[in-house]
Amino acid sequence: MSEAIKQPSAEPMILLQGVNKWYGQFHVLKDINLSVQPGERIVLCGPSGSGKSTTIRCINRLEEHQQGRIVVDGTELTHDLKQIEAVRREVGMVFQHFNLFPHLTVLQNCTLAPMWVRKMPKRQAEEIAMHFLERVRIPEQANKFPGQLSGGQQQRVAIARALCMKPKIMLFDEPTSALDPEMVKEVLDTMVSLAEDGMTMLCVTHEMGFARTVANRVIFMDKGEIVEQGEPNSFFTNPQNERTKLFLSQILH
Repeated sequence: MSEAIKQPSAEPMILLQGVNKWYGQFHVLKDINLSVQPGERIVLCGPSGSGKSTTIRCINRLEEHQQGRIVVDGTELTHDLKQIEAVRREVGMVFQHFNLFPHLTVLQNCTLAPMWVRKMPKRQAEEIAMHFLERVRIPEQANKFPGQLSGGQQQRVAIARALCMKPKIMLFDEPTSALDPEMVKEVLDTMVSLAEDGMTMLCVTHEMGFARTVANRVIFMDKGEIVEQGEPNSFFTNPQNERTKLFLSQILH
């Protein structure tokens, strides 16, 4: 079907049912079932290759799942380009390596999508961009190019750029893993602020302090499966699965 069918607002903001994905013979996602309510903040953690990044990349169709259903804000992801575009308009994503356009200024990076995708007038797009650059505390960098900024500043630009589309959902794929340690806090502080405003968030990260502080739920993945999940206090203090216990013993110091 070509038109997005909206489900009642009581439905989850994100729903994955029996999602499977393969890379050739490698079964990267195995029967993933996940329901995310509006305003929920979920942290996905697990060892490298566990499928956590692939999971969130499937949510906005950067990766294609082969089996199961993915429904985002009432729209099911199918091969229909209109469905995919409808979902991507409502989902912001921040990557490990910023993905800013190096030949555009910070302001131009932030206004490009609103002007092209939402057909927003330039002046309005710039006003919104400046609002979100102020929100992430770097309005003075608006006319600089990404290469003139620190890694932490570039990642905050990436967050502001995503927010300029006014998404209902934000996905973060290891947003601090490429940063120097002294720059991690400034990015995490920005994400904490978003969480406090009620943004629906899924974040792949090894920043367990962030998970304890911000997440409603922590999900541990290993070998393409959701192994264990729970609210942060019980997850960190009383994990039930041996694989979870081993992972936490290696990552918590």
